[in-house]
Amino acid sequence: MYKLVIITSSESAPGFRLAGVDVFEADKTSDARKLIVDFINDDSAGVVGVDEDIMNEMDDQLKNRIDRLYRPVIVPIPSKKKVDLSDARTAYVQSIIKKAVGFDIKLK
Repeated sequence: MYKLVIITSSESAPGFRLAGVDVFEADKTSDARKLIVDFINDDSAGVVGVDEDIMNEMDDQLKNRIDRLYRPVIVPIPSKKKVDLSDARTAYVQSIIKKAVGFDIKLK
């Protein structure tokens, strides 16, 4: 059975731990990159949730490798930053949906 793991900052980690998820803290980009690569090579990892802010700091080579993976599925988790209630919010949600399903969906 594959496991779900989360890579996030030390400030967000307690919330995920309360949910019973395996959490790995990474406050530096280099630490997060090492963890991601470790899970790519780990046969027991099925889904790896990565804090969106951490994911945005990854280099293009790693992002391209992640996009080609069959397993584990690496999912960016939206950060706790506030999103405007304007068109920016709609664009943000659309970008997450497009990344997940591969299609650009119009939201009303």
